[in-house]
Amino acid sequence: MMLKTFVHQRKDVTEEELMEYNAFCQMLPGASSTQTLTLIGYKRGGIPLALLTLLIWLLPACTLMSLLSFLLNFIDDKDINTSIFHYIQSMAVGFIIFSAFRLFKVSIHNTITRVIMLVVAILTFALFKSPWIFPSCLVAAGIATNFSDKRYPDVKEPKKKVKWGNILIFFSLFAVAGFVSETARKQEWKNRGPYNLFENFYRFGSLVFGGGDVLMPMMYEQYVVRPQIPAIQQKNPNALHMSKSEFLTGYGMVRAIPGPVFSIGAFVGGMVLREKGDGFQLIGCIIGAVAIFLPSALLVLFFFPVWSNLKNYIIIYRSLEGIKAAVVGIIAGASLFLIKDVFTNTGWSVHDVVMNVVVIGSTFYLLSFTKVRAPFIAAGCLLLGLLA
Repeated sequence: MMLKTFVHQRKDVTEEELMEYNAFCQMLPGASSTQTLTLIGYKRGGIPLALLTLLIWLLPACTLMSLLSFLLNFIDDKDINTSIFHYIQSMAVGFIIFSAFRLFKVSIHNTITRVIMLVVAILTFALFKSPWIFPSCLVAAGIATNFSDKRYPDVKEPKKKVKWGNILIFFSLFAVAGFVSETARKQEWKNRGPYNLFENFYRFGSLVFGGGDVLMPMMYEQYVVRPQIPAIQQKNPNALHMSKSEFLTGYGMVRAIPGPVFSIGAFVGGMVLREKGDGFQLIGCIIGAVAIFLPSALLVLFFFPVWSNLKNYIIIYRSLEGIKAAVVGIIAGASLFLIKDVFTNTGWSVHDVVMNVVVIGSTFYLLSFTKVRAPFIAAGCLLLGLLA
């Protein structure tokens, strides 16, 4: 769509520039599609147009996902039958498996990448509750592919001027958010939820490599898995949390609407603050949307000139192969973990197990081998839940 619109129709950028923007944004943490569009806006009109482009891009999806959080709240308050969402969770798992399959074909092409993917998948499944498993695997994978001397960069570009303001803002916000959030937790501030939420989402947006499909397991671990661990309950009894069914419902629905997958931040932000009332829930939606996208914008506008200067260095070039393989492994391991949770949640009844297998398999098949679009798959799963 970007190629057709911005290259062939509007001629805002050349095809080579668009491919370079896309490749560069894939290496940064954050929402790569959002960062690519931000760069196009930046090239055409500087910082003002880049920010306007970002706002227009994220506003519709974030609004819809915010409304979904209030819709689920309304359904719970009215004690309405929620069977319509019954198979959305399994559909979400099908989407994640499809993502792993699609990225496998692109990123796994030799022995070292296969080994990295397999090891990372096993570690992700076994240590899913550890918040350090994702960045550790990415760093280790980048180091592993530097032992080969067969790959060399073939692009030489003149150095570009680096503007340091954005990176100073980025690190300052990271440090301040972490300090305030931890202080609020230790001192048990009465309304500490928004502070903790901003820190969580800003950290996610700063550390997530691989886009929305890697963001989902990190959010799931933070708000569904960790709050149920006895040690965490004792240390942080008021930790932000949501149920697995709520999370997977949101993940399924974000795939059914236009816009960036990172817009699930608006949904999760609202859900984890819903217990404090509608006002705090709305604040949670806004914080979730802003904090999850803010690092993407700051990083892409700072690192693009840095990347232009560094990409000729062999150590950076070789690391990318391992990082991409590790991303596939993370998604594969997360898929196995979520499958386990979905089937555990059904109680392992024969009917539910069969139906969930059918939904997961059908979702994967339709995405992989047909031209059926995601909204139609989601609509089918909603209808199936209604008829079940």
